[in-house]
Amino acid sequence: MSPRSASVNEELRRRSRIRLLEATVELVSERGYEATTLADIAERAGSARGLISYYFPGKRQLFQSAVHRVMHLTLAAALEREPQPSGPDAGDELLARAIDAILGLARDRPVLMRAHMARLLQDEGFIRCSEQQRLAALLRETVTRYGSDDPDTDYPLLRALLMGAVVAQLLPGAPMPLSRLRAELFARYELPWERGYPPGPAPAPASRGA
Repeated sequence: MSPRSASVNEELRRRSRIRLLEATVELVSERGYEATTLADIAERAGSARGLISYYFPGKRQLFQSAVHRVMHLTLAAALEREPQPSGPDAGDELLARAIDAILGLARDRPVLMRAHMARLLQDEGFIRCSEQQRLAALLRETVTRYGSDDPDTDYPLLRALLMGAVVAQLLPGAPMPLSRLRAELFARYELPWERGYPPGPAPAPASRGA
Protein backbone atom coordinates (compact mmCIF):
# COMPACT_ATOMS: atom_id res chain seq x y z
CA MET A 1 0.00 0.00 0.00
CA SER A 2 1.36 3.41 -0.95
CA PRO A 3 1.83 5.91 1.88
CA ARG A 4 -0.82 8.58 2.14
CA SER A 5 0.01 11.91 0.56
CA ALA A 6 0.53 15.04 2.65
CA SER A 7 -2.77 16.46 1.41
CA VAL A 8 -4.67 13.32 2.47
CA ASN A 9 -3.06 13.41 5.92
CA GLU A 10 -3.94 17.07 6.25
CA GLU A 11 -7.56 16.38 5.36
CA LEU A 12 -7.74 13.54 7.90
CA ARG A 13 -6.35 15.83 10.60
CA ARG A 14 -8.87 18.51 9.68
CA ARG A 15 -11.77 16.07 9.94
CA SER A 16 -10.49 14.70 13.24
CA ARG A 17 -10.28 18.21 14.70
CA ILE A 18 -13.80 19.03 13.51
CA ARG A 19 -15.17 15.86 15.12
CA LEU A 20 -13.65 16.91 18.44
CA LEU A 21 -15.16 20.40 18.15
CA GLU A 22 -18.58 19.02 17.26
CA ALA A 23 -18.48 16.45 20.06
CA THR A 24 -17.63 19.22 22.53
CA VAL A 25 -20.63 21.27 21.46
CA GLU A 26 -22.94 18.26 21.66
CA LEU A 27 -21.82 17.16 25.12
CA VAL A 28 -21.71 20.59 26.75
CA SER A 29 -25.18 21.30 25.34
CA GLU A 30 -26.41 18.05 26.89
CA ARG A 31 -24.55 18.02 30.22
CA GLY A 32 -23.00 21.43 30.83
CA TYR A 33 -19.34 22.37 30.86
CA GLU A 34 -18.29 21.01 34.26
CA ALA A 35 -19.91 17.60 33.69
CA THR A 36 -18.18 17.13 30.33
CA THR A 37 -14.72 15.56 30.44
CA LEU A 38 -12.05 15.30 27.79
CA ALA A 39 -12.47 11.53 27.89
CA ASP A 40 -16.18 11.96 27.15
CA ILE A 41 -15.38 14.23 24.21
CA ALA A 42 -12.82 11.81 22.78
CA GLU A 43 -15.26 8.92 23.08
CA ARG A 44 -18.09 10.86 21.40
CA ALA A 45 -15.73 11.93 18.60
CA GLY A 46 -14.41 8.40 18.13
CA SER A 47 -10.86 9.59 18.81
CA ALA A 48 -8.08 8.63 21.17
CA ARG A 49 -7.96 10.72 24.35
CA GLY A 50 -4.38 11.75 23.65
CA LEU A 51 -5.34 13.19 20.28
CA ILE A 52 -7.02 16.15 21.96
CA SER A 53 -3.66 17.31 23.29
CA TYR A 54 -2.32 17.29 19.74
CA TYR A 55 -4.80 20.01 18.77
CA PHE A 56 -5.61 21.83 22.02
CA PRO A 57 -3.67 22.68 25.21
CA GLY A 58 -6.67 21.83 27.37
CA LYS A 59 -10.41 21.68 27.86
CA ARG A 60 -10.90 25.45 28.05
CA GLN A 61 -9.18 26.04 24.73
CA LEU A 62 -11.10 23.19 23.10
CA PHE A 63 -14.42 24.48 24.39
CA GLN A 64 -13.86 28.09 23.36
CA SER A 65 -12.75 27.01 19.89
CA ALA A 66 -15.82 24.80 19.59
CA VAL A 67 -18.22 27.61 20.50
CA HIS A 68 -16.50 30.14 18.26
CA ARG A 69 -16.84 27.65 15.40
CA VAL A 70 -20.59 27.43 16.02
CA MET A 71 -20.76 31.22 16.12
CA HIS A 72 -18.84 31.88 12.93
CA LEU A 73 -20.71 29.16 11.02
CA THR A 74 -24.06 30.54 12.22
CA LEU A 75 -23.05 34.08 11.36
CA ALA A 76 -21.71 33.10 7.93
CA ALA A 77 -24.93 31.24 7.10
CA ALA A 78 -27.01 34.29 8.05
CA LEU A 79 -24.87 36.68 6.01
CA GLU A 80 -24.85 34.39 2.97
CA ARG A 81 -28.54 33.59 3.02
CA GLU A 82 -30.43 34.29 -0.19
CA PRO A 83 -31.54 36.69 -1.41
CA GLN A 84 -28.29 38.57 -0.99
CA PRO A 85 -28.84 42.23 -0.12
CA SER A 86 -27.85 44.83 -2.69
CA GLY A 87 -28.03 48.54 -3.15
CA PRO A 88 -27.35 51.36 -0.69
CA ASP A 89 -29.07 49.58 2.23
CA ALA A 90 -27.18 46.29 1.88
CA GLY A 91 -24.96 47.13 4.84
CA ASP A 92 -27.98 47.71 7.06
CA GLU A 93 -29.39 44.31 6.14
CA LEU A 94 -26.10 42.53 6.80
CA LEU A 95 -25.70 44.15 10.21
CA ALA A 96 -29.28 43.24 11.09
CA ARG A 97 -28.63 39.63 10.09
CA ALA A 98 -25.46 39.56 12.19
CA ILE A 99 -27.29 40.85 15.28
CA ASP A 100 -30.10 38.34 14.80
CA ALA A 101 -27.67 35.46 14.30
CA ILE A 102 -25.81 36.06 17.57
CA LEU A 103 -28.92 36.83 19.63
CA GLY A 104 -30.53 33.72 18.16
CA LEU A 105 -27.73 31.54 19.49
CA ALA A 106 -28.58 32.57 23.04
CA ARG A 107 -32.21 31.64 22.39
CA ASP A 108 -31.51 28.37 20.57
CA ARG A 109 -28.43 27.13 22.49
CA PRO A 110 -28.81 28.55 26.00
CA VAL A 111 -26.77 25.91 27.85
CA LEU A 112 -23.87 26.21 25.44
CA MET A 113 -23.84 30.01 25.34
CA ARG A 114 -24.26 30.36 29.11
CA ALA A 115 -21.23 28.12 29.63
CA HIS A 116 -19.28 30.11 27.03
CA MET A 117 -19.99 33.45 28.67
CA ALA A 118 -19.17 32.07 32.11
CA ARG A 119 -15.79 30.83 30.88
CA LEU A 120 -14.96 34.17 29.27
CA LEU A 121 -15.75 36.01 32.48
CA GLN A 122 -14.07 33.55 34.85
CA ASP A 123 -10.96 32.69 32.89
CA GLU A 124 -8.61 34.76 30.76
CA GLY A 125 -11.03 36.05 28.15
CA PHE A 126 -10.70 35.35 24.46
CA ILE A 127 -8.24 32.74 23.33
CA ARG A 128 -6.86 33.42 19.87
CA CYS A 129 -7.60 30.54 17.54
CA SER A 130 -8.64 30.09 13.94
CA GLU A 131 -12.35 29.92 14.86
CA GLN A 132 -12.21 33.12 16.90
CA GLN A 133 -10.36 34.86 14.10
CA ARG A 134 -12.96 33.80 11.54
CA LEU A 135 -15.72 35.17 13.76
CA ALA A 136 -13.81 38.42 14.24
CA ALA A 137 -13.22 38.77 10.49
CA LEU A 138 -16.93 38.30 9.73
CA LEU A 139 -18.00 40.89 12.30
CA ARG A 140 -15.35 43.34 11.14
CA GLU A 141 -16.41 42.91 7.51
CA THR A 142 -20.03 43.45 8.55
CA VAL A 143 -19.37 46.81 10.22
CA THR A 144 -17.28 47.80 7.21
CA ARG A 145 -20.16 46.97 4.85
CA TYR A 146 -22.45 48.88 7.20
CA GLY A 147 -20.38 51.98 6.50
CA SER A 148 -17.97 52.27 9.41
CA ASP A 149 -15.10 54.69 8.89
CA ASP A 150 -13.19 53.05 11.73
CA PRO A 151 -13.91 49.31 11.79
CA ASP A 152 -11.01 48.62 14.16
CA THR A 153 -12.93 50.62 16.79
CA ASP A 154 -16.49 49.83 15.74
CA TYR A 155 -16.03 46.07 15.49
CA PRO A 156 -14.97 45.61 19.16
CA LEU A 157 -17.90 47.83 20.19
CA LEU A 158 -20.36 45.69 18.24
CA ARG A 159 -18.82 42.58 19.76
CA ALA A 160 -19.18 44.01 23.27
CA LEU A 161 -22.80 45.01 22.67
CA LEU A 162 -23.64 41.56 21.34
CA MET A 163 -21.93 39.86 24.27
CA GLY A 164 -23.87 42.04 26.68
CA ALA A 165 -27.14 41.21 24.96
CA VAL A 166 -26.37 37.47 25.09
CA VAL A 167 -25.59 37.67 28.81
CA ALA A 168 -28.80 39.65 29.41
CA GLN A 169 -30.86 36.93 27.70
CA LEU A 170 -29.26 34.21 29.81
CA LEU A 171 -29.16 35.94 33.19
CA PRO A 172 -30.56 33.43 35.71
CA GLY A 173 -33.73 34.66 37.35
CA ALA A 174 -33.93 37.91 35.40
CA PRO A 175 -33.54 37.25 31.67
CA MET A 176 -34.41 40.03 29.25
CA PRO A 177 -36.56 39.18 26.21
CA LEU A 178 -34.80 38.89 22.88
CA SER A 179 -37.22 41.31 21.23
CA ARG A 180 -36.39 44.12 23.69
CA LEU A 181 -32.64 43.60 23.35
CA ARG A 182 -32.96 43.48 19.58
CA ALA A 183 -34.98 46.70 19.59
CA GLU A 184 -32.26 48.46 21.60
CA LEU A 185 -29.49 47.30 19.27
CA PHE A 186 -31.49 48.15 16.16
CA ALA A 187 -32.22 51.62 17.55
CA ARG A 188 -28.56 52.19 18.29
CA TYR A 189 -27.58 51.35 14.72
CA GLU A 190 -30.71 52.99 13.22
CA LEU A 191 -31.89 49.75 11.65
CA PRO A 192 -35.56 49.26 10.72
CA TRP A 193 -37.21 46.47 12.72
CA GLU A 194 -38.12 44.54 9.56
CA ARG A 195 -34.47 44.06 8.60
CA GLY A 196 -32.82 40.72 9.29
CA TYR A 197 -35.07 38.06 10.80
CA PRO A 198 -37.58 39.75 13.14
CA PRO A 199 -38.65 37.45 16.00
CA GLY A 200 -42.15 38.98 15.95
CA PRO A 201 -43.77 42.41 16.14
CA ALA A 202 -41.62 45.28 17.38
CA PRO A 203 -42.04 45.83 21.14
CA ALA A 204 -43.68 49.03 22.30
CA PRO A 205 -41.16 51.79 23.09
CA ALA A 206 -40.06 51.77 26.72
CA SER A 207 -41.83 54.45 28.71
CA ARG A 208 -39.81 56.98 30.67
CA GLY A 209 -40.64 57.30 34.34
CA ALA A 210 -41.93 60.56 35.74
